[in-house]
Amino acid sequence: MRFDFVIPCDILKPFIKTFAIQEAEEERSYKVLPDTNIVIGFQYKGRLSVIENLQETKLATAGITGLTDRYKVFKNSGSIGSVLVYFRETGARAFFKQPLHELFQESISLENFILRSELLVLEEQLNEARTDQDRIKIVEQFLIARMTVEAPDKLVAAALALIHQHKGNIRIAALAQQLHTSQSPLEKRFRQTVGTSAKKFAAIVRLKHTFKNFTPGKSLTELGYEAGFYDQAHFIKEFRSFTGESPSQYFASGTT
Repeated sequence: MRFDFVIPCDILKPFIKTFAIQEAEEERSYKVLPDTNIVIGFQYKGRLSVIENLQETKLATAGITGLTDRYKVFKNSGSIGSVLVYFRETGARAFFKQPLHELFQESISLENFILRSELLVLEEQLNEARTDQDRIKIVEQFLIARMTVEAPDKLVAAALALIHQHKGNIRIAALAQQLHTSQSPLEKRFRQTVGTSAKKFAAIVRLKHTFKNFTPGKSLTELGYEAGFYDQAHFIKEFRSFTGESPSQYFASGTT
């Protein structure tokens, strides 16, 4: 399997964290853990499916996956090739005016946002491209044509900074208080700009930090306390939803 990251052009850097070219010759299933980025995928060969409740559903060749607080299982066909776009935490807002929280837990076709005729042209160009550089350039041109730059939402940016500063271990009431606002407008603006509520986003950040904090020999009780979980059962439940495994199973497997 090949997975190569590509730095976006300067005009897209404020909005896109990275591009990636993913190719695999063998059919396989794999798990993707929650992250803080909305992702677009374009398959220029092969097909991708999502597996939920033992049901396999083929995805569109051009699709978008919103934020999620639980793991997902994908399955690729043999001989698959994809261009992936990883947005920055507020970056997708420059390209999609729909409320981004409607994408939470979803992987849906870009046809819901873009004319099918436009997607057909893009897919044909990607199919005909012969190099990674050509494919990235095609996707960059497509995104630049859709981009509308607005003044950043300073309240949301400040909320994101505080959530990361506290490693996700902050209550939303305290977050609103520190930002000198009330919870309702904060949550509304956060959902529309980031793609989920501040509470769920903080939960994703908190679980991601448990991976960084883990070291061999550290007890799971200590790990949970460091992440702000004072109820071990709650920690295990949330960790299992996030990864599909208990903390002991996950770290014993050497996944990190």
